[in-house]
Amino acid sequence: MHPSANTIVYGIPNCDTVKKARDWLSAAGIAYHFHDFKKAGVPEDALQTWLAALDWATLVNRKGTTWRKLDPALQDATMDATSAAALMRAHPSVIKRPVVRWSDGRWSVGFSPAQFEALQAAQ
Repeated sequence: MHPSANTIVYGIPNCDTVKKARDWLSAAGIAYHFHDFKKAGVPEDALQTWLAALDWATLVNRKGTTWRKLDPALQDATMDATSAAALMRAHPSVIKRPVVRWSDGRWSVGFSPAQFEALQAAQ
């Protein structure tokens, strides 16, 4: 992790939502480290932390292209944290983006300006 950035943004760089989140953080003057899980993979320790802090169903993007392209049997088999973790390891693009660890240790998934403003205000 970058020493001056306690906020970590997990995602992929070409995702429009990730781009919006990163632009918002930069405009707000919030230093962050970007973890590209297309290149660097999904860190197992981070995945386990996400699943402990967040509902697995929040982490799996069931509206995205990756989910829609999955075999229906694999979709049906994704029914709990264990099966969701296996799916996210095998298909990182199915993770709803971005996943953000804020400097105060809270987590968020996805992006909206109002959500980020509330998270920033509470830090």
